[in-house]
Amino acid sequence: MRRGLCLTAVFLLACCGSRSADWPQFRGESASGVGTGVNPPVRWDCTKGTNILWKTEVPGLAISSPIVWGDTIYLTTAISSDKTQKFRTGLYGDTDSSKDLSPHVWKVLAYDKKTGTLLWEQTAHEGVPRTKRHPKSSQASATPVTNGKVVVAWFGSEGLFAYSDRGKLLWKKDLGLQNAGWFFDPDSEWGVGSSPLIYKDTVIVLCDRQKDSFIAAFDLKDGREVWRTARAEIPSWATPAIVQGEKGAELVTNAAKAIRGYDPETGKELWTLGPNSEIPAPTPVSGHGLIFVTSGYAPLQPIYAIRTGFRGDLTIRDGKESSAAIAWSKKAGGSYIPTPILYGDLLYVVNNSGILAAYEAKTGNRIYQQRIEGGGSFTASPVAAAGNLYFPTEDGDVYVVKAGPKYEFVAKNPMGEPMLSTPAWAGDILIIRGERHLFAVAQGASQSPKP
Repeated sequence: MRRGLCLTAVFLLACCGSRSADWPQFRGESASGVGTGVNPPVRWDCTKGTNILWKTEVPGLAISSPIVWGDTIYLTTAISSDKTQKFRTGLYGDTDSSKDLSPHVWKVLAYDKKTGTLLWEQTAHEGVPRTKRHPKSSQASATPVTNGKVVVAWFGSEGLFAYSDRGKLLWKKDLGLQNAGWFFDPDSEWGVGSSPLIYKDTVIVLCDRQKDSFIAAFDLKDGREVWRTARAEIPSWATPAIVQGEKGAELVTNAAKAIRGYDPETGKELWTLGPNSEIPAPTPVSGHGLIFVTSGYAPLQPIYAIRTGFRGDLTIRDGKESSAAIAWSKKAGGSYIPTPILYGDLLYVVNNSGILAAYEAKTGNRIYQQRIEGGGSFTASPVAAAGNLYFPTEDGDVYVVKAGPKYEFVAKNPMGEPMLSTPAWAGDILIIRGERHLFAVAQGASQSPKP
């Protein structure tokens, strides 16, 4: 483990008194991707240690994102016995799976937010993976979720595991073979991507696979199944979202055959919407009384702005772009892998090659479209804080763009390794997972450079 040991006294004092916030799931509270920090970092230098609080080596190969509760960061990983394994980055579209079926160890890790020190680790499972993975995916792709007392990790075919905040195993569930891949070729396996989420006293897991897809809720205390709803779906990789509407909470899922809303208390289907593109990955986001859902696998690349509270089939008829239930929609422009971000009155959508478009959230009017300087391959979802948008890339850079109606490039921050995971905010601290390390970036921090 390599981590920064030289932290400035000034920064430590500021850190202790800074505003903090929890980031309990993929993309944080309500999957918004928006942090609450007032003085987050904008520019940093990993080589010189400028604004780097610490850097910690993480074993294994995984694209699950970090989550934060209080002073603890939780992370999952899968450690292959084949040490040569790495991600295949870049822009490509073939459907091959990784050939790595060597024995693995699946782990849940907990780190100190201020120092990067490993607090505890638990082995959830050991063995040969039951399915293969996509070259850009991993055997630990789903982001864990916590309510501060229970931490739940979803390892797909290897099971669902719940731990206390101190690392004690509370329960585990085998949800069967999660064969998610190219639906025209069952032998092409890509692994799961959808992350679990917590609603009240349950954890909800979406299992869209080659056959017998379902969504289910389990009791956080003991893993007892609370409800299960069958889905007529082919594989999908989008994390569901809980949206609070005028008629109550809606559990929104993004999938190929239909976008759907459920009652998170019972699993009852409330509404459906189509058409949608195949291979959906972006998580639904919400605000202004609207639910924004995108997908980007050609030829159909839709963007939908769905009003909360509607029921039944919401599909727009007669070739129109809006209806009583749909505020606006687009047939093109939806993102393929990165989840969009709603920040203020604008919805920002970035595609895999770094073309960023900004829309008026309430009307769908496109304000601008611009390729982010430097370009590259974009898989991780953007996050935002204090008036700026942050875009990690597979090429090892984090681009910062000013939020607002005019495109304004702010900074390019090299990290030194690919990033396929979405960062997390811990107040003013940006937590970034790279291919081999976990980084904490903070304004005013100083780490001794490493050789």
